[in-house]
Amino acid sequence: MSLAQYANRFVCDLVAYEPGKPIDETARELGLEPSQIVKVASNENPLGPSPLAVTAMQKSLADSHIYPDGGGYQLRNAVAESLGLTRDHVVLGNGSNEIIELLCHTFLNRDAELIAAKHAFVVYKLMATLFGAKYIEVPDPGFVHDLDAMAAAITPDTRLVFIANPNNPTGTMVGQEAIDRFMDQLPEHVIAVFDEAYFEFPDSPPDTLKYVREGRNACILRTFSKIHGLAALRVGYGIAPPHLAGLLQKARQPFNVNAIAQAGAVAALADHAHMAQTKNVNAVGMAFYEKAFTERSLEFVPSHANFLLVKTGDGDRVFRDMLKQGVIVRAMSSYKLPDWVRISIGTMEQNRRCLEVLDAVLAS
Repeated sequence: MSLAQYANRFVCDLVAYEPGKPIDETARELGLEPSQIVKVASNENPLGPSPLAVTAMQKSLADSHIYPDGGGYQLRNAVAESLGLTRDHVVLGNGSNEIIELLCHTFLNRDAELIAAKHAFVVYKLMATLFGAKYIEVPDPGFVHDLDAMAAAITPDTRLVFIANPNNPTGTMVGQEAIDRFMDQLPEHVIAVFDEAYFEFPDSPPDTLKYVREGRNACILRTFSKIHGLAALRVGYGIAPPHLAGLLQKARQPFNVNAIAQAGAVAALADHAHMAQTKNVNAVGMAFYEKAFTERSLEFVPSHANFLLVKTGDGDRVFRDMLKQGVIVRAMSSYKLPDWVRISIGTMEQNRRCLEVLDAVLAS
């Protein structure tokens, strides 16, 4: 008798999310030191965490015996002030990924639908499946969200439409005009979810906060994992009108963001120098790869984020062969892109090493 027969069938149907391969695991398998591994698979900040955040986190360790502020007062205030909003607009999450789950907890059931683009973040489909909802996948020609088609796909059962902007794993971005047109068509029973984990990287991202200020059914997801370099802490946030944010607060687990993460995030938010340096390193690295891929006649998708999607042919093989040489990239077969890999922008030393190994693998 299998225990699975007693489990929720939606859970049994799930394929667990597989993150980028960890450095320590790779080092053990290859008999290398972790410092010899180049990981450019998970869109992490190559400069590391904000120095101000490190200092704040070290200071907070002395109070590790005390439960964190369950309401996240200081961090929610800091986020709200940085955006010209109030604390009631902000919901904290154990990474912005948890806000995705809170939205699905709150609005999805067996009769509901979630709409997303074909090559959007795989967690959207995972969450829809987990809650027994119908997942509507809309084609994205040129790897760009087709918001007109997504609006046309809305039915009376639709509750959530996810728009990742810039999108992971493609790096493409939808402009203001298309978003405004989409929002003009949004029915009252549907929530537009703008997943903006990479919001800080483009120079002129579209303004979605205006919909929150207008009290529309919109929720914006942002994170401290990318430009702030705090991926290990798992801290992100949702921005929504108070009537929507209040519902998400009811679904949130107590103490979902630990005290060390809260302290680090407050400090990172104020470290504008670290953010500017990160953007500069990203721009230089992006230009390096774009030039290299163009010279090698490798097709790639122009990116507004901190990674590039490049067509190498048999991405799983490229991933495995690069891994053997100590370079971790991300194969894209789980996104129905078997001939592509995604490469995160690193330091120039990491970028050169990655390209050197990629050249060797493609020549083999």
